[in-house]
Amino acid sequence: MFRIISGKWKAKKIAAPKNFDVRPTTDFAKEALFSILENKYDMQSISVLDLFAGIGSITFEFASRGCQDITSVELNPKHTSFINSTASELDMSLQVNVQRGDVFDWLKKFRNKKSFEIVFSDAPFEMEEKKYYELLSLVLNNKFVKQNGVLIVEHQSRMKLEHPNLTDTRKYGNVSFSFFEANKEDNQDI
Repeated sequence: MFRIISGKWKAKKIAAPKNFDVRPTTDFAKEALFSILENKYDMQSISVLDLFAGIGSITFEFASRGCQDITSVELNPKHTSFINSTASELDMSLQVNVQRGDVFDWLKKFRNKKSFEIVFSDAPFEMEEKKYYELLSLVLNNKFVKQNGVLIVEHQSRMKLEHPNLTDTRKYGNVSFSFFEANKEDNQDI
């Protein structure tokens, strides 16, 4: 069960089937994250890429706040079906584009095709640290993040991600968000 914090569907509770193995971002962490993002971006005019979308907690938060262009990538077919049906129920189908697939394969397939103001990644907490660095490389080196954009990686607080593009890390209990800026235009090919 998670709830949408703000926007058109503020306080809407969304219950996932009990057999789903998911860990939606806590309300406390989500509220803090969106406070940061809403101070920097106009939600109605940005595009968002939600990687490891799970059951759509972050996707629906962006959609509820008026974001019209959200791409959600999730491998589990039950989860993608749940996101699609919930988006339809909440009249968000035109805002949310659900892509079923492995995030790493999807990033390789769609490299340099489209850039986003916000790329959000909430990989499974048990993912190996080296895979986080592979993710950073795939997103940042293939122009998924616009020049004024940000890659946000949610991870366990005990993991410290080191990267030249890291601009900030915010800790909320055992969850942290690390913020990465886009590669500069002149070194995009490095």
